[in-house]
Amino acid sequence: MQGWGLYDQLGEFLLFHLSMRIVREEHEALETVLRSFASLVKRGPRHGQRNFFDELRAMLFYIHEFPERLHHSKESNLLFPRVLRMAPEIMEVVVRLENEHESCSHRVLKLQHLLLAWEFVGDVRRHAFEVEASDFVSFYLEHMRLEETVVLPAAMRVLNEADWEELDAAFAKNCDPLTGRDKRDPVFNKLFKRIMAALADAERAPEEVA
Repeated sequence: MQGWGLYDQLGEFLLFHLSMRIVREEHEALETVLRSFASLVKRGPRHGQRNFFDELRAMLFYIHEFPERLHHSKESNLLFPRVLRMAPEIMEVVVRLENEHESCSHRVLKLQHLLLAWEFVGDVRRHAFEVEASDFVSFYLEHMRLEETVVLPAAMRVLNEADWEELDAAFAKNCDPLTGRDKRDPVFNKLFKRIMAALADAERAPEEVA
């Protein structure tokens, strides 16, 4: 996790509010997946490797299933409106983030289609996937950076205890298998194992993502 110095800015505040800890944990998990995804794509399938496309599919499924359905919805429906109520000066950033939330699902589905095309049509379709994958990773990392450097510091300044109680309760219901909070969930145990195998495979890749 590269991070953006948010802990240095907010100090113990992040430890005090469960919702903010969960946001950071989920961002860290997602960044790990994104960077590993980019590393695997850059390296490409090794000779005789059978699970390369399955690993990428598992990562894309994770991105679509957890950040899109759980994480983003709580930001859009709970966190952002509360912060904007007291800090309207960040409206432009929040509008951008909301538009990006709307586009994320479409972009993941596009990547899934391009990956299938590469797998079944062959290397003639590889470049299109690689370009879209690189753009998507950069897009998502910048999206999280804006949240952590603009929205969360504003939340620290303006939210009251009643806001935090509701946010903490809502975010505590998240069940991202990569944050360590709900790894025993049998429904997603297979996905968790596949993602962890993909992350380990990416760590063995010689190229590193900047």
